[in-house]
Order: sequence, then structure tokens, then C-alpha cells
Amino acid sequence: MEADGNDVIGEAFSADAQFIVIPVERLGPDFLRLETRLAGTILQKFVNYHLRCAIVGDISAELDASKALRDFVRETNKGRAIWLVESLEDVREKLAREAA
Repeated sequence: MEADGNDVIGEAFSADAQFIVIPVERLGPDFLRLETRLAGTILQKFVNYHLRCAIVGDISAELDASKALRDFVRETNKGRAIWLVESLEDVREKLAREAA
């Protein structure tokens, strides 16, 4: 999974991308399990390379199972670099608020 994250970063740089949208369905089953540290490791790399990222999709089951994940998502969504949101419309709304 971490190698896939590195591949995404490499492709983003070659395409001169600044914002990456990843459907939650593309993530491995352990990505949002905080004890695996996959999310933190990969998302931190995005931030280190100044790439913004939105993970889009329904993660309600994972949020219901983990207070720590709920806290992580809430705090992450306060920033500009990484968002975990339910729909592309949520991404559009957040970007529009930034542009206003």
C-alpha cells in the first residue's frame, strides 16, 4: 500500500498535479485502521511533497467503529492539505469556500 502511495506521488509530480482525489474504494481494507499507520504515513508524504488530497467516499462504518478515526478525520478536515469527505460535491464546496 505504501508503494502505491509513492506511485501516486510520482504520477502527480509528472502530471504537475496539485490536488489528488482518491475514491475510498481504491484504498486497501487496512488503510483507515489507525493502528496500521498506513493512512498517516501516506498522507504525511502527500503533505511533505505539497500535494493536497481528498479521500472521497462513505467511511461511516469505519467512523462508527473508531473514536480515534473520527477525531483524526475531524482534525484533518480542518486543514487545507488532506480531506476525508463523502462526495465530490463536498470537495467542490470546500474549494469554493477557499476561493471566496
